[in-house]
Amino acid sequence: MNELEIKIKVKVFKQLHDLNPADLALMQAAKDALNNSYSPYSQFKVAAAVLLANGEILTGTNQENASFPAGICAEGTVLSAASAMFPNVAIKRMAVTVKSGKQIVAHPVSPCGICRQRILEYETRFSSDIEIMMMGEEGEVYSVSSIKQLLPLQFTGKEL
Repeated sequence: MNELEIKIKVKVFKQLHDLNPADLALMQAAKDALNNSYSPYSQFKVAAAVLLANGEILTGTNQENASFPAGICAEGTVLSAASAMFPNVAIKRMAVTVKSGKQIVAHPVSPCGICRQRILEYETRFSSDIEIMMMGEEGEVYSVSSIKQLLPLQFTGKEL
């Protein structure tokens, strides 16, 4: 038997204002979008912002539904919007942030498994990595160079 060890590299910024101006603006767009979250059941707001290769910034938020799990994650919302509005433009960066109505989230929150797969599909489609920045309501910001860092053993269309 052999073992495969998988390591990931995560950049850690002590606080939001340690980001460069472009990344700070993208994360701020995500934070501003939190108010558009429709999360009456969980009271857990999630927002995502993407920077497209053409310079456009789009945002998306989670949209819950009483018929769980029929809601849509913020990442899925913004990826769908990008695909519908700019079908031939790659995404360069994504910022994800959260806000809970129950407690302060003081650590970065990453995309769920389904959204990791959705982001991978977008990276594969455009043969272009998407830098992912993640934060809670306060505290550190994590950044990975590609969703492949968070989804190291990928399932892609090559397997179909």
